[in-house]
Amino acid sequence: MKNKTKLWLIFGPVICAVLLLMGILSLPWERTFSKGSLFQAAASQTTTVFKGKAMRQKAYKQGYVPFYGSSELSRFDNMHPTVLATKYKRSYMPFLLGGAGSQSLAQYLGMQEAPSKKAVVIISPQWFTPQGQNPDAFGLYYSPLHASDFILNAKDTEADRYAARRLLQMPSVKSEHVIHHALLEIAAGVGISKKERYYLRWRRQTYSTEDKFFTSLQLRDRLPKIEQQGAKLPDTYSYEGLKKASEKEAKKNTKGNPFGIRTGFYKKRLNAKLLKKLKGSQKKFNYVESPEYSDFELLLSQFAKDKTQVLFIIPPVNAKWQKYTGLSQKMYDTATTKIKHQLISQGFDNIYDLSKDGKKKYFMEDTIHLGWNGWLAVDQAVKPFMEQKYTEPEYAINDYYLTQAWREKKKLPTVALTNKDVLAKLKK
Repeated sequence: MKNKTKLWLIFGPVICAVLLLMGILSLPWERTFSKGSLFQAAASQTTTVFKGKAMRQKAYKQGYVPFYGSSELSRFDNMHPTVLATKYKRSYMPFLLGGAGSQSLAQYLGMQEAPSKKAVVIISPQWFTPQGQNPDAFGLYYSPLHASDFILNAKDTEADRYAARRLLQMPSVKSEHVIHHALLEIAAGVGISKKERYYLRWRRQTYSTEDKFFTSLQLRDRLPKIEQQGAKLPDTYSYEGLKKASEKEAKKNTKGNPFGIRTGFYKKRLNAKLLKKLKGSQKKFNYVESPEYSDFELLLSQFAKDKTQVLFIIPPVNAKWQKYTGLSQKMYDTATTKIKHQLISQGFDNIYDLSKDGKKKYFMEDTIHLGWNGWLAVDQAVKPFMEQKYTEPEYAINDYYLTQAWREKKKLPTVALTNKDVLAKLKK
């Protein structure tokens, strides 16, 4: 037997299988998702769901609303937005997008070609560090499918050029040469070549097919936990009833520590040695100057493009923890003022600012994450926002917020918008 024949007998079936798989993935397959799988995906918070697109698109058409945030969305107590929406059979269901390390840049890339009529964004001032988005954390949420969508839709605008420059600073985008090269061209204001466009269209199709078939196989079932937490709530919705249930649960779970936080978190994460090290450790923290402000602007520009009505929530820090670590309230207030100024000046005026509420009892579950009464406070804005009929918003995006001058700006006028104003508007 000739050598060529022997080699073909060995490698031929493998080559044929690879070509067949590539052919299958290149086809525009349609996929339906069950009601149960969409619910699982919405509460799952897995990186595979975050990196995908098909389940998001389907879910948004069936009454799911994206809740963008980071690690606070993982704290499932009895007042969590998903628990409340499930228990009281509301007309919407949160689709939780984000986890530890997901910030504006990762969220922006994930929004490509997945528009929604409404959205809720929980803005953590802790995102706005001098470094901004951590490259390693970004890599957890990076998706070549989303990157391909961005590149194929990119225009020669300041926002798209800035987005390309920021993505190029993330090591994960170098994993595929064509994507990396295309981002270099967009950042330079040069359109991608026809050859690259054809290739990326084909790759996007294979990524989309993989997403449709494999994302639904890697879901986390949180329904038992959601039902368990929902069983602790009164059968009929009332603020008074929920407040009573909230405080009962919080009291049971915050014993034995000086910060009023969940006992399990305190015992596992804050031993005596670490506490000693952390005392006064945040005195020099600065959330006022950060690349995150321009990354956040990308998020706003995408909402404007998609004509999405957005409710923004700004959470506080646990006041006792803040005092212990020396985190400056004045600095925190300046950062939240800067965030609110950026929002309001461009027409995003649904802002529920809880940044001064960290001293309220049972408001925080741990050092920086919302807990029982905190989530209940969030619901006082979320509920009327969701009940309000959608009207197409009018935004006025300003490229100034993509500049270094804005990222480094320290002094700002006070913002007159109050939570009372926001709630009155939402309840009209």
